[in-house]
Amino acid sequence: MEADNWTQTRQRSLPVNSRALLLVNRHAREGEKRLIEATYYLDQLGFKLTEESTENPKHLSEIIRRYQHEVDLVIVGGGDGTLNAAVDGLVETQLPLGILPLGTANDLARTLAIPNSLAEACQIIAYGELRRIDLGWVNGKHFFNVASMGLSVKITQRLTKEMKRRWGIFAYVVTALKVIWESRPFSAEIKMKDQSFLVKTVQIAVGNGRYYGGGMAVVHDATIDDQRLDLYSLEIEHWWQIIPLLPAMRQGKHIRWRSVRALQGQKFEIYTRKPRPINTDGEITTYTPATFQVIPKAITVLVPPL
Repeated sequence: MEADNWTQTRQRSLPVNSRALLLVNRHAREGEKRLIEATYYLDQLGFKLTEESTENPKHLSEIIRRYQHEVDLVIVGGGDGTLNAAVDGLVETQLPLGILPLGTANDLARTLAIPNSLAEACQIIAYGELRRIDLGWVNGKHFFNVASMGLSVKITQRLTKEMKRRWGIFAYVVTALKVIWESRPFSAEIKMKDQSFLVKTVQIAVGNGRYYGGGMAVVHDATIDDQRLDLYSLEIEHWWQIIPLLPAMRQGKHIRWRSVRALQGQKFEIYTRKPRPINTDGEITTYTPATFQVIPKAITVLVPPL
């Protein structure tokens, strides 16, 4: 593996021979077959690896806590759901995070400009910059990318592991089109500071990072360290009205459309007539009523140098 030009001129952010806890989701789309490759690259780069895996991603934070005094950093291989499962352990231990994008969407990696190439991702862990990033928080649950309700929850409920493994990012597209066709608006109240908005919407998303849902952008200028949350509410009446919006949603420019309400702040509250499920980084983890907050500079991640 040849080092890129920037690796030849940089000192490592972490010491050579750093002790790393390697957590790989073997059920991620490329988890099992890429584990040997990742281990080889990381060994070559001088890391002393402790490998752990679990059949249940919910145990990842527990594993991080168990090893917190024996390692210098945590390397997580998987997709956004795997990273989300590890986030509470990272917050509690404050160990730096290295990311190996092995999932289907890899939206956090995209937000942080970490490439899907495993060799390049490993070099970023060795030679990248340590950067403090924000986290979102909803009802006690942290999230990296987006927490949302409405269309995205229905997509999550329909999108099976087998579909993601077989079709990759295309599975998101097919499932989204089916869900959009069946969509019906729901009523909600959004509160921020001393303002209240009564809305009829098919989707409310609260973003901490920039990308979600396989490369859609919450807002075109969102960053994961801007210490703010970006909320949008998709207030359409008929399913077909979302079709012309889709290209703009890829770029985060849908917020300029009349049918989209866009808000920015550090805290939001959302109320609905009956509890509605909330999706955080691709997993349904809580329900309305919900309080959303940004946690500034919550954890440290290894990212490409500026």
